[in-house]
Amino acid sequence: MARTLTVSIDAMGGDAGPAVVVSALLRSAQRHPDVRFLLHGEEGQLKDLLARHPRLKDKVSVRHAPGRVAMEDKPSHVLRRGRDTSMWHCIQSVKIGDADVAVSAGNTGALMAVSMFNLGIIDGISRPAIASIWPTLKGQTVVLDCGANVTATDEQLVDFAVMGEAFAHAILGLERPRVGLLNVGSEEQKGNDAVRGAAAILRGSSLPIASHGFIEGDDITKGTVDVVVTDGFTGNIALKTAEGTAKLIVQFMRQSLKRSLFGRLGAIIASGALNTLRRKLDPRASNGGIFLGLGGVVVKSHGGTDAIGFASALDMAIDMARADINARITADRRSIAAKAAGERAAEL
Repeated sequence: MARTLTVSIDAMGGDAGPAVVVSALLRSAQRHPDVRFLLHGEEGQLKDLLARHPRLKDKVSVRHAPGRVAMEDKPSHVLRRGRDTSMWHCIQSVKIGDADVAVSAGNTGALMAVSMFNLGIIDGISRPAIASIWPTLKGQTVVLDCGANVTATDEQLVDFAVMGEAFAHAILGLERPRVGLLNVGSEEQKGNDAVRGAAAILRGSSLPIASHGFIEGDDITKGTVDVVVTDGFTGNIALKTAEGTAKLIVQFMRQSLKRSLFGRLGAIIASGALNTLRRKLDPRASNGGIFLGLGGVVVKSHGGTDAIGFASALDMAIDMARADINARITADRRSIAAKAAGERAAEL
């Protein structure tokens, strides 16, 4: 009989605190009745919140963690003095095998540092990356890195491609994902040394991908490729810009439709189509950055999200726990390393 899947949650992370987490659990427990949840945080506060929801009684356990990682805390400070925090306990539960996946809406830098310290990195991967799923005109695409690494070498960009390909295969069900490198132009001579070097390595690899070469910013939402590879500096700016643009469009539509009687009547007539558009533009539906490359599965929720968004992050965590993508990442990275070693030996 298979062991019950358990999600470890940093209940004190995020802007709104544990109330949002518990509300999200009501949604997630209904969607995944076979999953159990392990909450880390201030025991009294958590038990008071859970007591209001009897449906969660047999699905949720609480472990006391008196400390909390603040958004302004430096990762180095948390590594030295944060071992009593809900974040540390959350990741520790995955390390010792009490949970299959961890979810936190806390400080991103601290979460990455704590995760790397406790879970380590997959053999052959130099740096983990944060991946996000974006809606496109053709469906969905995986974008990484979204903020873990400000800069990246050509080898690290190749690592990101490997991890993105494995993620797209496991979560999106794509046998041969199309992978593109985000660049300032599609021509081969465009871009810096790292981007051009990564393109050359991917073209000569035996990975199960369709290497598209370079793509530009507007190709992301067009759905030109299934996996977009970039450094964390560029990826994070692109992510925040896309989220801001989506909010701007929704706000402009609301203002326009409320401006006149005919606008309000039009909104009523087109309510079905407008609701569909609103759902597609809602960032809560794809909330959750996935830390790829670690020795365990960790999902980072946006700190300011509500219960709907946090429930989406839990959904992603559960999907990740059920898909063994780390094995695929390891195998693909070894394939590239073996090919490179063979080429070096041939040159001698």
